[in-house]
Amino acid sequence: MAILAVRELGKTYGTHTLFEGLSIAFHAGERVGLIGPNGAGKSTLLRILAGLDAPDHGVVERAKDVRIAYLPQSDAFPEGATVGETLRSGLAGLDLEDYEAPRRVQALLRRLGFSSAEKSAEELSGGWKKRLALGRCLVSDPHLLLMDEPTNHLDLEGIRWLEQFLVRSEAGFVVTSHDRTFLETVCQRIVEIDRRYVGGFFSVAGRYSDFLEKRESFLAIDAAERQALAGEVRREIAWLRRAPSARGTKAAARADAAKGKIDQLAESRRRGAESGAIQIDFSGRGRRTQELITATGISKTLGGRRLFDGLHVVVRRDDRLGIAGNNASGKTTLLRTLAGLVDPDAGRIRHASDLKYALFDQGRAQLDPDERLRRALCPSGDTVSYLGRATHIIPWAKRFGFRAEQLETPVGELSGGEQARVLMALMIREPVDVLFLDEPTNDLDISSIEVLESALTEFPGAVVLISHDRYMLDRLCTGLLGLHDEGRWGAYGSVEQWLDAEARRPARAPSLEAATPRRDTEPRARRAGLSYLEKREWEEIEERIVAAESEAANRRAELDDPSKASDHEALQAAFEAHRVAEAEVRALYARWQELDAKRGDA
Repeated sequence: MAILAVRELGKTYGTHTLFEGLSIAFHAGERVGLIGPNGAGKSTLLRILAGLDAPDHGVVERAKDVRIAYLPQSDAFPEGATVGETLRSGLAGLDLEDYEAPRRVQALLRRLGFSSAEKSAEELSGGWKKRLALGRCLVSDPHLLLMDEPTNHLDLEGIRWLEQFLVRSEAGFVVTSHDRTFLETVCQRIVEIDRRYVGGFFSVAGRYSDFLEKRESFLAIDAAERQALAGEVRREIAWLRRAPSARGTKAAARADAAKGKIDQLAESRRRGAESGAIQIDFSGRGRRTQELITATGISKTLGGRRLFDGLHVVVRRDDRLGIAGNNASGKTTLLRTLAGLVDPDAGRIRHASDLKYALFDQGRAQLDPDERLRRALCPSGDTVSYLGRATHIIPWAKRFGFRAEQLETPVGELSGGEQARVLMALMIREPVDVLFLDEPTNDLDISSIEVLESALTEFPGAVVLISHDRYMLDRLCTGLLGLHDEGRWGAYGSVEQWLDAEARRPARAPSLEAATPRRDTEPRARRAGLSYLEKREWEEIEERIVAAESEAANRRAELDDPSKASDHEALQAAFEAHRVAEAEVRALYARWQELDAKRGDA
């Protein structure tokens, strides 16, 4: 049943219409991925659904007594609040028995992995703040959870934890995200908000990969219908120009129908024009040198922390080198060291002679926030010199998704995605040998990320890339350099391989919570509340979960094996084996929660 719906919804900011006539429903237990281009109104729609913003017109319909929780992009907690107090604040307004509130909080603390309810929320690292914000939403046991870009600013480990938590949770949700792997893993329906669709959105039940397939088919059919309609309109216009003398009822009806088709074609073309993508084309210098950058035994320590030690890497002309690591692991320092912007403490960096590179800085230090967009894109005059050709500022700005009326806007007032596009405009103006990119996908919508991927794939030079976008890293990179703690590093074939190695690292300290959790000194099986057989089961269940997750990962690897892509029977068998393995993982976690709750009741 639909528990939340909007009818004929409209919202405009200034002169920019986000959506108009939007009617869409969400059902109990659904796991919906909400996507769309920047400026389509995804975050605004979530706030309207949560009751935090009002639409200009239209209605929001909520089922009786439905509980809705909202997780914003930024995590904010009351000053001085502890973890436990923050979780309890999520129960405000609920009519609960005296025993129920502490029971819910304690159960959620265990599920989220917190060691203490008394820890200050302000002292948590970014990933643990996101866990706490999520817990504050879930403690009320909402019927629907609205999450706005929950993977933003999480490292790869944090994103995988969030994925696994949501997969095992029973909560229904609507989530905005540009992380395609995240959408593929956790969502069972994808809704794209975009004015190029009739009704303002396109919805597909299934995974993100199912959505891509069906959207491609839909757009191909839509383009064919537009072309057929254009042919009909040309014939009708020719008929109208002949000005038939017989203006009877049939002729008048045909004239009215012809005008209707002309209006229909104009609307179809308007919707098609809404999908204009940015254009990125990095230019290489065409040099024949193979080895562009050679790092020999380089090491670096910052603030008493050893980031990497004895690292060796060679970047060749056609390489696409990805750098993976958790937050504060030294990824940016390594990239800047390879670029020659930071000196290593030991070892040597050698560049090919006359090496030219372009840098995408995560902090966007190259941009002057007070500078007008016009001057950021075009330092002088009204034309940009690109590959020896002069291009007027307006089509040049349009190439990167900017409107003419934005040219006088200060760069500091642009959105994060718009600032990223300004940086890319600066990067493509001159041919280079190497592209260094530090988190270029932050704030970009999925369509812009896809354009960037294509441009990096076709670039005739080397790429060194840091990104939390696992889909981009795995699809684009020819090699992955993964950083671990205490200066350790390794070469990996995929992000999943690096994550598995990170999970197995010895003497592992928590990567998300600021303080090391205390471990129970009493054996768990001796806790009261469990029968003898259940105690034995509790002792073994964590090892069974680890083994089941390993089995599921192996089955997933088989499913992704390119050799099975053309063998239907082998692919079907691999799919079924993966489905069974994932079901076993979910069943074990459900049993773990059941036993854990029973222990807590004692």
